[in-house]
Amino acid sequence: MEIREIYESDYHLLKEFIYWAIFTPQGSKLPERNIINNPDVFIYIDNFGQKNDCGVIAEIDGKAVGAAWTRIIPAYGHIDDETPELAISVLPEYRNQGIGVKLMKKLFDLLIEHGYKKTSLAVQKENPAVNFYLRLGYEIVGEHPEEFLMIKNLSSEKM
Repeated sequence: MEIREIYESDYHLLKEFIYWAIFTPQGSKLPERNIINNPDVFIYIDNFGQKNDCGVIAEIDGKAVGAAWTRIIPAYGHIDDETPELAISVLPEYRNQGIGVKLMKKLFDLLIEHGYKKTSLAVQKENPAVNFYLRLGYEIVGEHPEEFLMIKNLSSEKM
């Protein structure tokens, strides 16, 4: 497996990855694919590749199986105009193999390289990924009825 910085030629893959980033509770039906066109979702991928956008891809045998990326956007996990918000997705058949952790660590290094001090995210309270984020050093700094707002201080990461 290789974890590498995202290339412009990968940007189209974010449509697939944002779809799989959408939390679907156990036993629930997957949302329709066109959900990615909802402005609250599409903002995470719309015109990706702008000045403040960062991302990494996980590849196995040349196939992109996961992605983690950040943007400074007015979305669910927005803190301020200096803090990029995280999105991460691993294709279902590749989950629970440590790919997410490797993606995150590579992304943290990239964010530090770009001078960022922290990153944020919003996650539904019932999403098991809450524990994943906590293990990676995110802290809950706020909450809404259905989700947590979390921040990761990057100063504790090693390059």
